[in-house]
Amino acid sequence: MSLTRDKDAASHDDMFEWEALVDALVAFHRAPMACGAFDDDGRKATSQLVHGEVSALREYLAGDEDRQRLTHLEHWLEEELRRLAPVMARRNEHRYRSWAQEHPNSRLCHQGRGVLSNAIGQDLTGAGEGLALDAANDVASLLVGLEHCGESQLARWVLDRYLRLTGDYELTRVLSLFRVCQALAGARGALQKLYRAGQDPEHPALLAEIMGECRNHLTLAEHYANFRFPPLVIAVGVLGSGKSRFTANLVDRLGAIRLCSDVERRRLAGIDPQAEATQPSVDIFTAESTEHTYHRLAELAGITLDAGLAVCVDGTFLRRWQRDLLRQQAEARGLPCLMISFEADEATLRQRIEKRARRHQLPVEESLSILMRQLVLFEAFGDEERLHLVHLDTTAANATDTLVTLIQRHDI
Repeated sequence: MSLTRDKDAASHDDMFEWEALVDALVAFHRAPMACGAFDDDGRKATSQLVHGEVSALREYLAGDEDRQRLTHLEHWLEEELRRLAPVMARRNEHRYRSWAQEHPNSRLCHQGRGVLSNAIGQDLTGAGEGLALDAANDVASLLVGLEHCGESQLARWVLDRYLRLTGDYELTRVLSLFRVCQALAGARGALQKLYRAGQDPEHPALLAEIMGECRNHLTLAEHYANFRFPPLVIAVGVLGSGKSRFTANLVDRLGAIRLCSDVERRRLAGIDPQAEATQPSVDIFTAESTEHTYHRLAELAGITLDAGLAVCVDGTFLRRWQRDLLRQQAEARGLPCLMISFEADEATLRQRIEKRARRHQLPVEESLSILMRQLVLFEAFGDEERLHLVHLDTTAANATDTLVTLIQRHDI
């Protein structure tokens, strides 16, 4: 989706739909660092952001309970800074001055509504002003702004698209820290409204509205800081089984981070993941490529689980070793794992594949031959796998609701 400009606005603000905004963020974060190499490992700048926002918010908070909530969050942030120091050192090349500083007059729109200013909802006068911070800070600002506005579903789409396009799943390791910082910035920004010129800070209605907004941000910050035991969902199925559509629903309904074998296979081959529907110019389905793909999926699943986020891996998983490789990522961490076999009768599979091939202008017979080869090569589930396995008939009318219920019953 491309950028559109509001021609009627006197300020000529840039108006972004969410997909265009994510694409713009991805392009910005792929560009060479505007401020050159950094001598520090990023922890110093992040620490400045943390302490700046905590100190600024503490000046405005009057109630003992609110101040105690802030103190608990401050301790959590300090622990995270220490724990994530090696990660920040590795991510030095992912530091930028905020995208919002470059686009201060932009707006995020959704379904004809203005949602966020400077498109990612960042306070341009906050403690992070001018700092070179991890790209996660921009992403966190956008996610917090959307979640505060009640657009949690949109926030899930945003994160899914950003991670899929960049492949920067390590960003999830530091995302909670920056989400907490941005939530605190939102709480501080809310309280500052009380002291704007012409406002009566003692007006009951205004005070109630402002404190409600502030505490909503504090609640968001506490949610981000909560320790979680994230699950792993392994989506297994041949071509046309419907697993990609259903795993997209897991992003939509449950907020899982989705890893797709097709996307990562292309990324490893140096092919733009946005071109996933096109026929690649090189053979990316060799045994070696497949092995690299599944090892990469396992690596990314481990990184994302360590970040405390639920993960759904979408692949054919024809071989048992591929399924074992992913399952062990959860088991090694003592986390729940659910393997879902997406199934449909052969006539339905063929019908879906023919429809998809025509839509993408691909040879129908070639696509059908891939299906038949996958059905032959698929290794039956073993006894150990069956402990985690559920079967899903994707032709059923209520298949999506069934899937969500199955996952929720497994504490996901």
